[in-house]
Amino acid sequence: MFKDKIAVVTGGANGIGKCICQEFEKAGAKVCVIDIAENPYFVGDAGDKETLRRFVEKVIGDYGHVDYLINNAKPGMKGIFECSYEEFEQALQVGVTGPFYLTKLLLPHFAPGAAVVNISSSRDLMSQANTESYTAAKGGIAALTHAMAVSLGGKVRVNAIAPGWIDTQHTQYQGPDALQHPAGRVGNPKDIAHLALFLCSEKAGFITGENICVDGGMTKLMIYHDDKGWKLEP
Repeated sequence: MFKDKIAVVTGGANGIGKCICQEFEKAGAKVCVIDIAENPYFVGDAGDKETLRRFVEKVIGDYGHVDYLINNAKPGMKGIFECSYEEFEQALQVGVTGPFYLTKLLLPHFAPGAAVVNISSSRDLMSQANTESYTAAKGGIAALTHAMAVSLGGKVRVNAIAPGWIDTQHTQYQGPDALQHPAGRVGNPKDIAHLALFLCSEKAGFITGENICVDGGMTKLMIYHDDKGWKLEP
């Protein structure tokens, strides 16, 4: 299905992004990664304007076009008590401005049937304390998704995936950690990668503007004191 297709993945050196890259490669695609961590393609900050320009120049110079863009780079997570203005701004650059600008730079180079998949978060509608920078960025990318889907209608489909608890270390969780998920387990990166590839495929050709939550039902289960093994500890 993806033989010789060109997929661009931000934040693809580790975790969910790395898994998405691996699944695309298994399916025959050629993958172009940008990440601040070491990787075989392009090391750089996905929130920096000039870096994104140089990255796009390399991708188009190497392949001439792009079929799929996965905006996955992870913004920093700091809370209102310790997050500086600059740190908050950097989180938005990585999580919202960068995806917007990279999509804009690639617009002349998207092939017919192209798709963009943004990685948002279930935190776009719920929060832990002291996560303002990350949560704001994820809320922003969720809204950006439907805006771009409308603006790019007929040219590029744009969707988002909102992961819940995804464990990238492949830990086997038991008890309350598993039971708070109606699916009966904590998620893993393939749960996100499989949906990302589906949303890029022709099978999802009538889906655009959506933000699909993949959390094993965690955000749908109301838990009170002494439910599912959880006890309130004030």
